[in-house]
Amino acid sequence: MPVQDPPLGAPARADAAPAADRARERLLDAVALAMVAAVFALPLRGLLRAQGPPMEEGFMLVFPELVLEGKVPNVDFLHLYGPGSLWALAAVYKVFGVSLLTERLFGLAQQMAVVFGIFLLARPWGRRLAVSCALVSALCIVPFGLTALAWVGAVGLALVGLAAVCAGRSVPDGRAARRRVLLGGVALGAALTFRLDLVVAVGLATVASLPGLAPRERNRLLGGIALGVSPYLVHVAMAGPRNVVEGMVLDPVFRLRGGRSLPVPPNWTSPDGFLERAGALEQLAWPLPEPSTAKQLFLGFFLLLGVVALSLVVAVRAVRSEPSSHRARVLLVVSLFGAGLLPQALQRVDSAHFQWVGCVPIGFLPVVLFEIARRRAPGVARGRLALASGAAVLALMVFVVPNFTVRRYADYSAQTFGYHRTAHRIEHEGRIFYYGKADRAQAAARVVAATARITRPGDRLFVGPVDLRRTPYSDAYLYHLLGDLEPATYYIEMDPGVANAPGSGLAEDLASADVAILSAIWEDWDEPNDSREVGSSEAAEVLARDFCLVDTFGDLYQLWRRCA
Repeated sequence: MPVQDPPLGAPARADAAPAADRARERLLDAVALAMVAAVFALPLRGLLRAQGPPMEEGFMLVFPELVLEGKVPNVDFLHLYGPGSLWALAAVYKVFGVSLLTERLFGLAQQMAVVFGIFLLARPWGRRLAVSCALVSALCIVPFGLTALAWVGAVGLALVGLAAVCAGRSVPDGRAARRRVLLGGVALGAALTFRLDLVVAVGLATVASLPGLAPRERNRLLGGIALGVSPYLVHVAMAGPRNVVEGMVLDPVFRLRGGRSLPVPPNWTSPDGFLERAGALEQLAWPLPEPSTAKQLFLGFFLLLGVVALSLVVAVRAVRSEPSSHRARVLLVVSLFGAGLLPQALQRVDSAHFQWVGCVPIGFLPVVLFEIARRRAPGVARGRLALASGAAVLALMVFVVPNFTVRRYADYSAQTFGYHRTAHRIEHEGRIFYYGKADRAQAAARVVAATARITRPGDRLFVGPVDLRRTPYSDAYLYHLLGDLEPATYYIEMDPGVANAPGSGLAEDLASADVAILSAIWEDWDEPNDSREVGSSEAAEVLARDFCLVDTFGDLYQLWRRCA
């Protein structure tokens, strides 16, 4: 087993330290954790009252509720990821009720798992670096809102699992080591039930953690992973192998990519992503010099690639020079895990995907810089090097990519105290959602109220775009607001090249609906990919044949009902 490196500035053996020193260490650890918690507390009120992504947050409100009603992912509705996040959120909804607040607090817990996982993994380098890494990781992921996305939950579970495995490597008690390694393995396996595409990152990190483990600990780790991933057997039994492969492999990997991918590298002059352009319209004023949004995307892309490469080089050299070092092994595990996340950033090169990946390698960058600095400047106090490493990464965020990190964080923090609030509340029968533009929120409230007047509980609702031949996005949150109506379509999440493909079943779904709400908000969707292509006209023909227009609302929404 690798030798445990003593924490920087701490006694070599904690059990040999006086009781007063141990109490002081615990107090300082508590202070460090409180500092990390404060990073979440400051923008929390603003985040809870901000607009979320209408489709992604909409389906994370709707899908788990459908699960509670007995519906099965990939049978009754398309879900491109593992069932774990839906099952977990459904359990939370069962206890606390289905609401935007519950969903966002669950999303907050997922983000905290990511950040505290980074903190625990960086803790062997001392509290200063651990807090610096946690702060950087939080600035990567918190600004993208509290939507309870499966990716964030998967990364959080995996980081907590890796922290448990690495902790198990360092304890002398064999029983305690096996227990921690087992629990870490379960968390790693559970992460794969949230997102199957995390398998590369989890696999690389697991392989890196095996050297130095005793055979019984290796077996516990691998057995824990198998136990954590075993719920897939339940999902396959419920949904059927064909439906699982279609919904979780063929649709996201082969059919969807053409309609969601963006050019690599990003455009230097203007953002390619539609949501990227829309989200930049109402940003908080920033007093410091900064590159344009497009240039920040371009620089952020190469920054992420460079950080991953640098981390791997430093980690491999550290393991070669100090094979028995616990810190070197942890650095290699985290670096390989971060490298395994890169496909998520490359599949769609926009700021959200960069930050969902960057929260790990960029979050751990202070440790990497510290490892470089301590070898280049052995005479400098390690505490100073730790502070300088953290400050250098924060400077990158402030001056190179502020729009996606510190600027958004400052915006939500200001909204906590009532400044620069741009979200408008939409409410129906106790269910709420927030929209960033007043005219759209007002039109949505009116179409929801009109739909409620002409329907009865149990009627079937279809939500889609005005032009049903193009399905780039969906206002799926409307299903949540009209929770007493049944979704009429498998494609609650609308994806180009999937929902509008010939023979997709979208037309049959619409034909089964009692009412349809069609949105014109996404009509000007324009990205350099296959989302611009016109698909099947089958659903549009059903609309013209079977439905009558009830009303339009601000030229943003249309309400249709089945003709008598």
